[in-house]
Formats: sequence, structure tokens, C-alpha cells
Amino acid sequence: MAKLKLTKGELKRQRDALKQFKRYLPTLQLKKQQLQLEILGQNVILQEKNQAQIKKRQVIDSWIGLLTELRVNLKPFLKPQKIVTHIKNIAGVDVSVFDALEFGPSEYDLFVTPLWVDLAIQSLRELVILDKEVLMLQEGIVILRQELRITTQRVNLFEKVKIPLAEENIRLIKIYIGDKMANAVGRCKIAKRKIEELVLEEARI
Repeated sequence: MAKLKLTKGELKRQRDALKQFKRYLPTLQLKKQQLQLEILGQNVILQEKNQAQIKKRQVIDSWIGLLTELRVNLKPFLKPQKIVTHIKNIAGVDVSVFDALEFGPSEYDLFVTPLWVDLAIQSLRELVILDKEVLMLQEGIVILRQELRITTQRVNLFEKVKIPLAEENIRLIKIYIGDKMANAVGRCKIAKRKIEELVLEEARI
């Protein structure tokens, strides 16, 4: 750590730094608050999607066994051809948000395949969509939590280190300069008194 210079120039530098810290701190605090609120909101949405997943799986489990009797492989119909997303900026952080999954046409022999297969494919696709939504929500929350951790560290750095240190440095420099000025005034008074004494002695001669 560099030794503090007890000069007027350093006093100005410390005052400028303190002013900058105090101006920047509210922005960091606001960003921290925004991130906390967004994470809470995203967690609520994630819980809702998780519940929807559970319910959808329960429904599918009730008839999934029927698919073993089919001669049609449904896996190609459940593979998305395109993932549609957009970027949301949250307190300066870019997060990908899920919009939709686009699937290809379900083409199979209608004469040998039961009519309910269309509903089965639709239901399974809904589960695939939910899985992707949950995954993207989880990834977004991880990004937001990482940014919150960094922002919290910065807030703490300014609140607990930078600002108190600058204030203490300013106090020490002001004390030193004040003492120096007081000593200088004292020396001036002594010098003035000596000059006056010399003048008086000369006047007596």
C-alpha cells in the first residue's frame, strides 16, 4: 500500500475520489436492488414452470405405455427445428429469454396409426417446450446471480473500504496541514516578537 502524501495536492485528489465514490455508489446499490428483484421474479416463474412440468409428466405417464404398441418412431417429431429467443437487458446484463420452439410437420401413415397419436405428439412437444423453458430460466438465473455477486462485492468495497479510507485520508491530511499552518503561525509570532525585541533594544541604545 502506497504511503499517504500529506499535501494539499493529495487532499484534492482524495476529495475528488470521495466525491466520485459517493456518486457511483447509489448506481451500484440500485443495480443490486434490480438484480435481487429480477432473481426473485425469475424464481417464481421457474417454480410455476416446474409445477407445469410435473403435471404434464403425470398426464403423459398415464398413457405413455401405449406408444410401445406403435410402429411409428415419434422421436424425430419431438426434435425442434428452431429455438426462438430474444435478449432482455436487466440492469446492464444481457439474458436470453425463451419465446418458442418450432417443430417440423408430423408426417406418418394415417392408415396404420391411431388418431390419438396427433394428441400424443402435441402433448410430448409441450413437455419438450417446458423443459427448454426451465433450462433457459435456470441459465438466466445463474447469470443474474453471478452479476449480483459481483455487484454486491463492489457495493461492499465502496461502502466499507473506498469511502471510509478516503474520508480517513482526508481527515489525516487536514490535521497535518492544520498543524503545519499552526506551527508556521507560531514561528511567525516568535519571529515577530524577536524582531520587536531587537527594535526595542536598538531604541534604548
